[in-house]
Amino acid sequence: MQIAVRELGHYVAGAEVPGTSGRFGEVYDPATGEVTKRVAFATGAEVDAAVAAARAAFDEWSQTPSPRRAAVMFAFRERLRTESDRIARLITSEHGKTLDDARGEVTRGLEVVEFACGIPTLLKGEYSENVGRGIDVKAVRQPLGVCAGISPFNFPAMVPMWMFPVAIACGNTFVMKPSEKDPSCALELAKMLAECGLPAGVFNVVNGDKDAVNAILEHPGIDAVSFVGSTPIAQHVYTRAAATGKRVQALGGAKNHLVVMPDADLDQAVDALMGAAYGSAGERCMAISVAVAVGEETADALVARLREKIAKLAVGPGLEPGVEMGPLVTGVHRDRVRGFVDLASEEGATVAIDGRTADLPADGFFFGATLLDNVTRDMRVYKEEIFGPVLSLVRAKTYDEALTLINEHEFGNGVSIFTRDGDTARHFDTNVKAGMVGINVPIPVPVAFHSFGGWKRSLFGDTYVHGNEGVHFYTHLKTTTMRWPTGIRAGAEFHFPTMK
Repeated sequence: MQIAVRELGHYVAGAEVPGTSGRFGEVYDPATGEVTKRVAFATGAEVDAAVAAARAAFDEWSQTPSPRRAAVMFAFRERLRTESDRIARLITSEHGKTLDDARGEVTRGLEVVEFACGIPTLLKGEYSENVGRGIDVKAVRQPLGVCAGISPFNFPAMVPMWMFPVAIACGNTFVMKPSEKDPSCALELAKMLAECGLPAGVFNVVNGDKDAVNAILEHPGIDAVSFVGSTPIAQHVYTRAAATGKRVQALGGAKNHLVVMPDADLDQAVDALMGAAYGSAGERCMAISVAVAVGEETADALVARLREKIAKLAVGPGLEPGVEMGPLVTGVHRDRVRGFVDLASEEGATVAIDGRTADLPADGFFFGATLLDNVTRDMRVYKEEIFGPVLSLVRAKTYDEALTLINEHEFGNGVSIFTRDGDTARHFDTNVKAGMVGINVPIPVPVAFHSFGGWKRSLFGDTYVHGNEGVHFYTHLKTTTMRWPTGIRAGAEFHFPTMK
């Protein structure tokens, strides 16, 4: 049966608008491999239109009292809670992750919306009275202007909601460029925001490829850009946008390690590795892609138990009940993951569990859970982000060797250790060079009122997303020093001012 292919455009100034470029990308159902939608790729002129709509809406929205902005966020929160299952199914239909995983993604995005509901308190300034005789000082945070977000395919709801709720609540207007692989979610969120009372032009969506991205980075009417994606693109985004005077936060790639100490609860560690390595088919920036086993006995035990668990892993379409791992997002990406497993074998790694030969559904972009043993630090499969259901096992003789291995890697996004020893855990937490650390927690993604971001080549820019860091990113700090005429008793002073 032929599926009707729907055409997706953009969302500008409070309305859906068709694309005008004549260029389109195909959106697939990863579980079947069928094209279900075509998404328009924006021209520079279409990006201009979205920015113009955001700029026109900024003055009024930025002057809207923060409790009124919070009221829109409260309404959006309730609407999102009501529509969460529908949004989750939409995510699964375009990304391929399981329905339970998609529901979890919506929930984590919802938590940032809830954080943004507290914006009146978050924007409270500071006031110091009588810092000098008759002189007071206040500090306030004010919105930047037009902000833009560029999000990856792996979290089409959560990552945009890391960005726009905080930006909008702070009084900015926003232009969202979602991934062209799964663009429907951003359009749905835009319509929901409008139905919750957000004025036209405050939130806009432009779809597209690298041409749309570059138009955003170079646009003189955009004041700040938030990006999440791979490191090469993150570096490009940071360099190009910062060169035009924009404020930029660009979160890049990762190679997240999980250290398993000899004293760890192995059953707990194996369950953690299964979920963190193979959940969402490994398409997470916080996926654990490297297990570092300390000691040969620990490594051998991990391999044996992972074999048992992987053999029972339920792989299939994400909407089917009981499925634990769905397909990859596209056939091109599946082939890239396959290429990394081929390369690992050539480099000398032991393919302990081979996803290339797994018994998988005939249709769709499926790839089996893969376990690579005896991986070493000089292999490309250890150095580079694979972004698929491939777990590499590195054997370390000592804890110090494991810690050094992690600290010398170019990425520093997330890392975990499993141990019963408090001294080891504390030393690891203090000395590991990564932005997010888990102690007996495999995926240490911070809650919404803390902030998310890595170290080293996992982050370009100085500010993390959401939490207080997000509020700071989307606002200017203004400090005012005040003295009133009745307090002025002296004539002109020519020395540098000091508090007397």
